[in-house]
Amino acid sequence: MARRSARSPAHGRRAALGRFTRLRALLAGALVLGVGGTVTLAAWTDSETARGSFAASVFGIEGSTDGTNYAEHPATGAAALNFTVAAGAMSPGTTVHSRFLVRTTSPTTVSGTAMLGGATVGGTGLGASLRYGASVIPAASACTAATFAQGTVIVPAGSALTAGASASQPLVAGGAAAVAYCFQVTLPAGTPNSVQGQTGTATWTITATSSS
Repeated sequence: MARRSARSPAHGRRAALGRFTRLRALLAGALVLGVGGTVTLAAWTDSETARGSFAASVFGIEGSTDGTNYAEHPATGAAALNFTVAAGAMSPGTTVHSRFLVRTTSPTTVSGTAMLGGATVGGTGLGASLRYGASVIPAASACTAATFAQGTVIVPAGSALTAGASASQPLVAGGAAAVAYCFQVTLPAGTPNSVQGQTGTATWTITATSSS
């Protein structure tokens, strides 16, 4: 009859320790799975909102020949300059003066600049013989030979009607201040007899540009 091998006490302790270790691992695994599966985190939320409101600026200009009554004058309805001497019967050596004031309109919300361009010339040929100059004078001043010379000259006297200004002028928003242009137009001495009876027109355009 075969003999059953005897197991040592040490072998029993090792077997028991192995079972304990496996059991502890299983319990630990169950613990990890249990925490992960049953614990949830609550969260609070909040938010901030921001809104911007926008509006386009307004920019426009208007002109006046007398410094009191202002209106907008499109290309099809140019303001008629009032010259100090009748410009309808000019002889060689005649010089005439007239002023024109420009300002921003009341609703204008931004500042800008005004630039005097050269004239568009019409008529039967007199315009080619005429010479002019332009200066910026105080808005309350009349346009005369004296104020023309004392003002800030932007087109030198003796220039062709098609010459434009050398610099722009600042414009204040809301029609707060006007820019006064003093025009000096001359039919030079020595103009030939062939010019007699000719007519001429000069239409200047002042272009305003907003600062923003």
